[in-house]
Amino acid sequence: MLKPNARRALSTLVLTALFSLSAFAEDGGAPTGQTPTAPEVAPLAPAAEPVEVKDSEAKSAAPVSEPIPVDDIRVLVEVLHKIKSDYVESIDDKTLIENAMRGMLSGLDPHSAYLDVDDYTDLQEGTSGEFGGLGLEVGMEEGFVKVISPIDDTPAQQAGVQAGDTIVKLDDTPVKGMSINDAVKKMRGKPGSDITLTIVREGEQKPLVLKLTRALIKVASVRSRMLEPGYGYVRVSQFQASTGDDVLKQVGELKAQAGDNLNGLILDLRNNPGGILGAAVSIADTFLESGKIVYTDGRVLDSKLEFSAKPPDLLNGAPLIVLINEGSASASEIVAGALQDRGRALIMGRRSFGKGSVQTILPMNNRSALKLTTARYFTPNGRSIQAEGIKPDIVIDKVKVSSIKSAAVESVKEADLSRHLVNPVTDKDKGKAEEKSKDSKSMDALKEADKEEADKGPLAERDYELYEAFNMLKGMVMLNTKRNLAAP
Repeated sequence: MLKPNARRALSTLVLTALFSLSAFAEDGGAPTGQTPTAPEVAPLAPAAEPVEVKDSEAKSAAPVSEPIPVDDIRVLVEVLHKIKSDYVESIDDKTLIENAMRGMLSGLDPHSAYLDVDDYTDLQEGTSGEFGGLGLEVGMEEGFVKVISPIDDTPAQQAGVQAGDTIVKLDDTPVKGMSINDAVKKMRGKPGSDITLTIVREGEQKPLVLKLTRALIKVASVRSRMLEPGYGYVRVSQFQASTGDDVLKQVGELKAQAGDNLNGLILDLRNNPGGILGAAVSIADTFLESGKIVYTDGRVLDSKLEFSAKPPDLLNGAPLIVLINEGSASASEIVAGALQDRGRALIMGRRSFGKGSVQTILPMNNRSALKLTTARYFTPNGRSIQAEGIKPDIVIDKVKVSSIKSAAVESVKEADLSRHLVNPVTDKDKGKAEEKSKDSKSMDALKEADKEEADKGPLAERDYELYEAFNMLKGMVMLNTKRNLAAP
């Protein structure tokens, strides 16, 4: 047990250090130095969000420093002494202090956190597109691990984990009481090893037990294909460092495939938990000519940022639909909100997650880091989506559809009736129609490149939301075509 003299000495040391830090802040600290926008939150971590990284000694225009709460600090030191002297097991100072720092940050909001060396390394790996684990983006809710979204083509998605699921047990260990970082570490592991998740899902009467095999996750954040000739589809599953360039490249390839005449595009941001702010700005800029995309506002001067679009609009104004759902968070909401406010895209799906805050990564001298909420972001019209989300222009309910089996006897049509009148098409017109049909068949060859998708069954059964968005896109294109024909 610490003697009174030792206790007073330690208290004095702590207070002296704090007063020194206060004086350092008032004098302006070290010279300014800021690193550019940096990695997003690693997979299997709290919901991904736009972040920036700063030097731990960087000077920022912070509010005037407040007096050090000496009495409260004395209580903190006293608690430290009590734990050291009376706790049932011996515990070292480093563990106590790290736990105190974790508590300070986790008590602020669901997204601020203390990152030890391993956590910080995991975060940096998250934007490289390759990491080990299950392929989940998660957050903490009421003491349980909440699934924000599974990542495409990962063990989590293949096992059927869904956005909104609540994980209550990892193997035989209850999640309640775990920190998010501890839960993440338990879900990570050697590729090929198994873990059992016990999940509570809305609408299910009893918990679901899913056995997953960990894998080395290599995430291709952007995928694209032609839905039909002239109609493109781009899926963005995460906002990584290269995602903006990848979208630009793949939209260009779709345009080339369509003979530089892409009628319209669907941008799929469903179950996209977010990522790097710069990537979100880049993607929104791809479809905008000019004007504001997003701005951020916080207490310090360098958290007040504004991003605007520059020409060209890569689609040249062609119809654009953005698909979102409850798993679309943060950077996804920046893109959807910008395109919605600017009237550039029709937003379809379900209300998004509603995370409208920005986290800054502050590296520490011991190779750890703080992930601290430093700003809120706002759409071009000044909307904050924090805890509100992006409301789609057209809501698509979460449903499944199935085809009705064809009747044994086909329905009778006019052409089946005896003595029906012949369609008065001349032989010349027939030839033109046949030629047009051949051209159409040559265009249909584009579908062969995506034969694997077609073999999976009707789009309405595989992805009803995409099916509805595709029908809407075709309607928008047809309406534009008729308007252009009617124009003088």
